[in-house]
Amino acid sequence: MKRIVFLFLVAVMSATSALAVEPDEVLDDPVLEARAREISKNLRCVVCQNQSIDESNADLARDLRILVRERLVAGDSDQEVIDFVVARYGDFVLLNPPMKGITYALWFGPMGFAGIAGLSGFFYFRHRSKSRADEMKLSDAEKMRLAEILKSDG
Repeated sequence: MKRIVFLFLVAVMSATSALAVEPDEVLDDPVLEARAREISKNLRCVVCQNQSIDESNADLARDLRILVRERLVAGDSDQEVIDFVVARYGDFVLLNPPMKGITYALWFGPMGFAGIAGLSGFFYFRHRSKSRADEMKLSDAEKMRLAEILKSDG
């Protein structure tokens, strides 16, 4: 039973991504259509943010797919189409943004936050253990009382 449910879910999930490109969007020229699909797989849906425009059912993704196809039909190269979309939406629209000054935060930000959190935790627990050790020290009066108790037991 689990296997059937799993297969059903896989089929549904793969069918939804296959249905993202609607029949009225498909170009008559199979070569241009293949180029459009390849470009669309590398452009991020700005609404969904975790899907390419090729997989997304969002209206904006559909508009971008149509725009890509229009540019290809007009004679643009693949790079010209990508440059046109990036000029409108910025590097964020690329699923793999280029490594340059403005995108360093996208590439290294998570590691920076993890490093800051790790150092903060280290210093917090280090300070905490020192302050607890100071709290556990006996005063001179307590040390004398303890010595008296130990002598009386012996």
